[in-house]
Amino acid sequence: MNLARRSITQTSPVQIFNTQFDADCQIFTTVTPVGFAVYQAWPLKLLRKRELSGGTLAAAVPCHTSSLLFLLGGGRSPLYPPNKVILWDDVAGAEVAELEFREKVGGLACRRGWLAVALRRRVVVFEVHETVVRRGEYDTCDNPRGVLAMATGSYATLLAIPGRQMGHVQLVQLPPCRPPEPLGPPPPLRPAKPPTSTARHPVSIITAHESPLTTLSVTPSGRLVATTSLRGTLVRIWETSNGKLLKEFRRGSDKAEIYGVAFRSDEKEIAVWSDKGTIHVFSLTPAGGSNRQSSLSPLAPFLPLPKYFDSQWSYAQYRIPAQAAHISLSSTSSVRSPATDLAADEKCVVGWIKVPAETEESLQEYQLIALTYSGGCGISQDPYHKASSTSRQRTSSVSSISSSPEKGKGKERDRERRDGHDLILEEYRKYGRWDGWG
Repeated sequence: MNLARRSITQTSPVQIFNTQFDADCQIFTTVTPVGFAVYQAWPLKLLRKRELSGGTLAAAVPCHTSSLLFLLGGGRSPLYPPNKVILWDDVAGAEVAELEFREKVGGLACRRGWLAVALRRRVVVFEVHETVVRRGEYDTCDNPRGVLAMATGSYATLLAIPGRQMGHVQLVQLPPCRPPEPLGPPPPLRPAKPPTSTARHPVSIITAHESPLTTLSVTPSGRLVATTSLRGTLVRIWETSNGKLLKEFRRGSDKAEIYGVAFRSDEKEIAVWSDKGTIHVFSLTPAGGSNRQSSLSPLAPFLPLPKYFDSQWSYAQYRIPAQAAHISLSSTSSVRSPATDLAADEKCVVGWIKVPAETEESLQEYQLIALTYSGGCGISQDPYHKASSTSRQRTSSVSSISSSPEKGKGKERDRERRDGHDLILEEYRKYGRWDGWG
């Protein structure tokens, strides 16, 4: 008889099928077997919830902070067929339109007035106002993940989708995104005029990777696009105006599934998260944190070293909070080994939020927020300042992934990991329940 000590939860586990931020990370939606809910990201607050009967959803995609949501059916008993996109007005609490296709919908991207739907080998674009009008269709390579991204800033035009060849990115220019409507009385100053650009966007295809794309992310302005591939070791940053490779970052040396890449809105840093249970933070500018490099990188111009030694590594890594504090008897997941890292296989979504600064240097600062599919909400302070303070004062309470290097890695790789800043996202709230956790 196994008499090992275990702690058993007193409530049923949280089941979250999907959670997504809006374009500005001001709100996020979460889908559970009961229905969906809309939360304010900071401070965490349940804004509204909808309990739906008759089936389950796969996703509820918010369109900025408006009341318009795009719903997809999914699960064992889908509320809607998988080939339909439902336009839902949450103020009216009803469906206002639906889009039907001949195949399953793979992914969605939206901005004010526009919606892009990724299918297996094409992307269809719609203009959404009082009516929904189909505006274009673009062929892609095989895209089972539904990869696509759309720039959401004022007057931005970019839509990034897979190209017709594997590993390529196709840049589509849409009409400029209209700015948000001001709330309250009109401002005393006249609104800024849209930028007058005479550029013709000569670049329409970027040869990003040799293997299939797994994620696409763009900045709100559409100036930069980030790509990752099936290998999961590299993150490449491209300039959309000329198609040039701006940065190449190395997440790690072993294969991983990268779940996403999030740009800060000021385009100074990115966060990359994967199935390894870590969030890597890279600096895009010299003024931010200093990305790590191999000690042999200065010799690259003089010696024929492999490209690995010239790579840039993240200057900070966050551990996703593990949900290992309890074991649920009602869980239907497979039995885990005691040596299994529970945080490593937990899916999450990461974004950047603006919060009041603790110092007088600025009014606001950026913080990372991670939403796990088990209902955890973790948040961090500015990675650069926190990493700097951690490097000055190391304590044993900080969990470090460098303390257990993978078998078969060389001393150079182990030293690079030890030089990094391994931090922990503090889990301060739970979400995804209707019983008060919101």
